[in-house]
Amino acid sequence: MRVLVPDDAASSADPILYLLKKYKTIAVVGLSSSPMRPSYRVTEYMQGEGYRTIPVNPNEREVLGEKSYARLEDVPEKIEIVNIFRRAEEVAPVVESAIRIGAKVVWMQQGIEHEAAAEKARAAGLTVVEDACIHIEHRKRLRQLNS
Repeated sequence: MRVLVPDDAASSADPILYLLKKYKTIAVVGLSSSPMRPSYRVTEYMQGEGYRTIPVNPNEREVLGEKSYARLEDVPEKIEIVNIFRRAEEVAPVVESAIRIGAKVVWMQQGIEHEAAAEKARAAGLTVVEDACIHIEHRKRLRQLNS
């Protein structure tokens, strides 16, 4: 796991805990309607923990009771975290979109890294999490999040 914070960001002993406490709206890029897919299970968990989740997948109409959008730019509400379930070579355009819409965080799921896109997002003022599962990181901090 790697976390990049913008130069002007407030420092935190646990930046992941800070992000999970502060931001509650998550656009999930690549969310599948198949309960067998990790994107589905992770998003279902985050919904159950009180986060607003928004599917972003041009191949889906609705996932977990939420309307799916083809692109981040199509989502009519403010997005705080962009959680990416796409292959590394597909990350750069998603990061460009996240910057355009004013997201606060780009989160690349476990196994996903893209150094150039991550640095571009950080330089644009976004916090970046690479190679980490938001579900796993949330569960590790459940006690602190619920206090």
